[in-house]
Amino acid sequence: MRTMTSIVTAGASLAILGAALGPASAQRGPAVPPLIKEGITEKISDHVHVIPDQSVPVVPNVGIIVGSRGTFVIDTGLGARNGQTIMREVSKVSKNSELYLATTHFHPEHDLGAQGFPPSTKMLRSRDQQADIDEFGLDMAKTFSGFSPLNAELLQGAEFRKADTQFDKEHTVDLGGVRVRLIAMGGNHTRGDTAFFVEPDSVLFSGDVVMMALPGFGSPYSRVSTWLQSLDRFEKLQPKRIVPSHGAMGDASMIANYRTFLTTVRTRAAALKKEGKSLDDTVKTIQTELQATYSPPNRMVSAIRAAYNEAP
Repeated sequence: MRTMTSIVTAGASLAILGAALGPASAQRGPAVPPLIKEGITEKISDHVHVIPDQSVPVVPNVGIIVGSRGTFVIDTGLGARNGQTIMREVSKVSKNSELYLATTHFHPEHDLGAQGFPPSTKMLRSRDQQADIDEFGLDMAKTFSGFSPLNAELLQGAEFRKADTQFDKEHTVDLGGVRVRLIAMGGNHTRGDTAFFVEPDSVLFSGDVVMMALPGFGSPYSRVSTWLQSLDRFEKLQPKRIVPSHGAMGDASMIANYRTFLTTVRTRAAALKKEGKSLDDTVKTIQTELQATYSPPNRMVSAIRAAYNEAP
């Protein structure tokens, strides 16, 4: 079963990555290296700094939350080299010796730079995220390594860092004057999606659960129903600022935009399935109906397929 689900996950994730890059990327020539950039860290609230991804594929937005006694980093970049870059940026905004690290999910560009962090770093994971690691291992890292020689170099010898703390549904870290709530979100983009809410700054690190780009159902555990429940949970937090895994930062309107898209897709997929339409016909129909509002059309596919499969 591990082989089959690994193939499903890798295939879905490759489709998502291809949709994110799009044909225009290929026309621009060589891809931008997946390297976190130094010297661009932004302070977005009293305690929160972000190293923006600058819309470079396979680079995450990295969060740095600084309290009076502890510092918390969200996501690692691809390989130890990127993790070391993050640590140089951390040293510019914090002199704390107490350092915590967690990731939005287990995909390589979010998790496999942890070896670039100091040995004293405390790694935190949800049990769902650990389950993804246990089931899928480094299968996706091997796929990512095949994208380019640089990817292979960055991922050489990469391993998942062992968690110092695992939690079930929620865990809070007090950094001194600021708290980070880690929230296990369930099967959205991955089974182990983790969101982070910074209090009192009201900054939400949403992972891939809310972004400017359309949602990517990248796991055999991804469900539209779970995703909509996650949006409910996000709304209750009333975030002032949202930092997604990738792309531009925004506000709570990002949650509403995802809700509109997913409810529309769920309603239409269920109706078309009830009419006897095949999965492929349903995908094509909904793409055509929504292409004036949402783009690119191929980014819709994973959500439509998930909605169709969940419909009675």
